Amino acid sequence: MRSLRIIAGTALLALAAAGCGGGSTDNPLDSGASSSGGGETVTVGSAAFPESVLLAEIYAGALEAADVKVERKLSIGEREVYYKLLEKGDINVLPEYNGALLAYLDPEAALPATTEETNAAITAKLPGSLKILTSAAAEDNDSLTVTADTATKNNLKTIADLAPVAKDFTVGGPAPFEKRYKDKLNEAYGLTFKEWKPDRSGGGNIPTWLKNGDVQVGNVFTTTPAIVLDKLVVLEDPKGVFGRQNVTPLVSADGVPAAGQQALDAVSAKLTTQGLLDMMNKVATDKTDPAVVAKEWLTANL
Repeated sequence: MRSLRIIAGTALLALAAAGCGGGSTDNPLDSGASSSGGGETVTVGSAAFPESVLLAEIYAGALEAADVKVERKLSIGEREVYYKLLEKGDINVLPEYNGALLAYLDPEAALPATTEETNAAITAKLPGSLKILTSAAAEDNDSLTVTADTATKNNLKTIADLAPVAKDFTVGGPAPFEKRYKDKLNEAYGLTFKEWKPDRSGGGNIPTWLKNGDVQVGNVFTTTPAIVLDKLVVLEDPKGVFGRQNVTPLVSADGVPAAGQQALDAVSAKLTTQGLLDMMNKVATDKTDPAVVAKEWLTANL
C-alpha cells in the first residue's frame, strides 16, 4: 500500500515537498545543494513526497556531521525513477520502506511478518551494486485505526479485539484496500465487517470519516498527522497482516564510506514511528521546512 499512497494519497503534499525540499525539475538531478566535507561526494536523494524529503534531510545532516561531503537531489519522483538512478550511481543514498521495496523487487512476494525476514528477502533480490543498511523501528505502514471514543467503548487495543464488533462496523480505506486485505484480515483475525467503504482519493478522507462516524474503522497510514491531531488510536497488528514498512537506507554498495554508513545506522537506531509522526505533523500541519525539522531532530537525538 505504500506505493499506492505515494501515487494517489500524497499528491498535494508532494507539491509542498517541491517547494521546501529542493523541488523536482524536468531533469530530476538538476536541483539540490552541496555541502563541504572531505573525500568523495555522497549524493542523497528522495522520492517526491514530504516524508521522503524529511528523511533524506535527516540522512544528509547525519552524513555531514560525520564529515562526509553531501549533495542533495530531492523530490526526484517515484520508485521506478529513483531506483534506476541508484543502480546507475547517480544517487548513493535514499530513504526506503522495506516492505514496499520488496514488493517492487518481487511483486509476487508475500510480505514477511518480521523486519529481519523482510530485509533478508530484499538482500536476496538486490543487485550487487546496492544494499540496505540497518532498518529503523520507525514505520509508515497500513493500519486499522479508530477514534479514542470507539477504542474506549469497545476496549480495542489490537486488531484481534475487533472480532466481536466488526459485524457492526464499517471500515474505510483506499480503493484497493478491500481487495488486498479483506481475506487476510478474516483469516488472521476472524474479521467480517458490515461494510467496506472505498476512499477513491487514496485514503486522505479516512480521518474525517472516522471523526464524522461515516466509518468506525479506517485504514490510516501510521505517520498521518491526523493521528496526533485527532487523537486517533492505531490498533496493534500482532499477526503482522500488514507486513513491515520500516524506514531503511538504500545505498550504493561502494558509494558511501564506512563513517557514513555508521552515521546512517545511528539514525536508524533512534528513529521511531512516534518521532516520525511528530516530525510529519510539523511538516504537514505547521508547514515547517523539512530541513529545519531534520536539523532539530538530529540535534536532539545524535
